[in-house]
Amino acid sequence: MGSAARSFGGRFWALIGATFLGFLGMGTVLPLMGPHVRNDLGASDQSVGLVIGIFSFVALAGRLISGPMADGRGRKFTFLTGLASCGLAGVAYLLPFGLAGAYGGRVLQGFGEACLYAGAAAWAVELAGVERSGQTLGYISSGIWGGISAGPVVGAWLGSFNRAAAMQVIAAGVAFAALTRIPEDYRPAPHAPRKPLMRKSLWMPGIAIGLVNVMYPVVTGFLVLHLANHGNSGRAAFTAFAVMVLTSRFFLGGLPDRIHPAITFYGGISLMAVALCVLAGGPDRNVAVGSAALLGFGFSFPWSAVGSTVLRKTPPSERGSAVSLLSAFYDLFVGTSSFVAGGVAKHYGYSAAFLMAAAALAGAAIIARWVFAGVGPITEDADMGDSPDELCLAERADS
Repeated sequence: MGSAARSFGGRFWALIGATFLGFLGMGTVLPLMGPHVRNDLGASDQSVGLVIGIFSFVALAGRLISGPMADGRGRKFTFLTGLASCGLAGVAYLLPFGLAGAYGGRVLQGFGEACLYAGAAAWAVELAGVERSGQTLGYISSGIWGGISAGPVVGAWLGSFNRAAAMQVIAAGVAFAALTRIPEDYRPAPHAPRKPLMRKSLWMPGIAIGLVNVMYPVVTGFLVLHLANHGNSGRAAFTAFAVMVLTSRFFLGGLPDRIHPAITFYGGISLMAVALCVLAGGPDRNVAVGSAALLGFGFSFPWSAVGSTVLRKTPPSERGSAVSLLSAFYDLFVGTSSFVAGGVAKHYGYSAAFLMAAAALAGAAIIARWVFAGVGPITEDADMGDSPDELCLAERADS
């Protein structure tokens, strides 16, 4: 039976649920981390920044470990490792280690996030079939965004950092227990040759993903501040952005599987560019909220378009590494552009930061020409005809 005949069954939705729980725990703790470090632990503002920021660096380094782990040890092992690391992060926050516990928890959380995503994405794609990888990545992203979005609400309801940390332990533990009961079909090759960490075929897709996401630190860092003098609509606009990303990725994430992925990519970044330019002008409340929603809608498509294109070209034994390396480009560009956007906003104003993000999309449009060159919509027959061995031979030039 062809992989296209498979449906999104119970195992698949259990993975999405476990992904949601893993990121719910992270989202519950994060908004309370700064006040905890500053007020409860008596540390400086600089320490707050270091505690928050160390997560990104560890997650970036963790991608280089989690991808090969998912390919060499299995998707389930990697997913469980990520959940265990997230659970231990919550324990570190609760132990009386002071600032060291905060740093240790963020390190464990960063590594856990890298493993969680690599295992979840590669495993889910194999359960659903590579011909539906766009829709699968959309569902995975919905689980992530859902957890991150619901987490702060749960944290506010719990009312204290210690309760939020305990919630992270519980959420990770429930997901871990559920995943132990789910069988895995993927079997790593016992003596697979070592592959280079950075395959040349991933450079262009990674750069395209990175340039698209230059927008993210601009929106998260400066949208509320920028719109404070233009109707004070920043919070409503950011909510519209986040809700649109969540719903669009859940319901429309499969578009790159049904039409040429380049169409969804270029359509998405075009809408993003329009929205960023409108927001840069400091519109009134209704236009700002509508533009933010348009930005979220456009932002829903580039990742699944590029990710599905890469995964269709990648043999099963390397899919974990491919997903992790694309995510590493995301981390690298988001982290770097955070500093650049701060400098641009300081010297030229918030509007310039939004225009900078729009200019990055122009760069992504150019790079994407090489990403989608020669790519057409996948069919069931084509998927059935490409065995893992044939794909490995086709990709040997990258090793």
